[in-house]
Amino acid sequence: MKRLLIVAHAPSPNTLGLRSAIENGARNPDIEAVEVVVKAPLEAGPEDILACDAIILGTTENLGYMSGALKDFFDRSYYPCLEKTQGLPFAFYIRAGHDGTGTRRAIEAITTGLRWKLVQDALVCRGEFRPEFEEQCYELGMTVAASLDAGLI
Repeated sequence: MKRLLIVAHAPSPNTLGLRSAIENGARNPDIEAVEVVVKAPLEAGPEDILACDAIILGTTENLGYMSGALKDFFDRSYYPCLEKTQGLPFAFYIRAGHDGTGTRRAIEAITTGLRWKLVQDALVCRGEFRPEFEEQCYELGMTVAASLDAGLI
């Protein structure tokens, strides 16, 4: 059994819907050998990363940067994971009121330092909230989990 960790900041009903869509996609009934663990950034830590086979990160865009909660998660996890999780498959999504550029750049810088492997292009849900954001998140969760299940990542 492989473990997919989802660490996503969800401070509003809309962002909770995105995190739920990621989880629902990852729990698609056709995916048989993947355990899905979902945690808020302030509840997750290095032990969760060390125990997973892939990770999906989610954040809001806050003042052109990732949420403070996700930054705190990285601050607590970076050094304990640095030498132990190189090559960890990951994907991420951003709920961006603007363009998400600064948030994306920050996540990419930290994960590059960790030497994690991006397995799916970043999903940036920009502008006014639209129902298709949840569909896109469902697809992201399903794709990462199915890839893990099939041994592709």
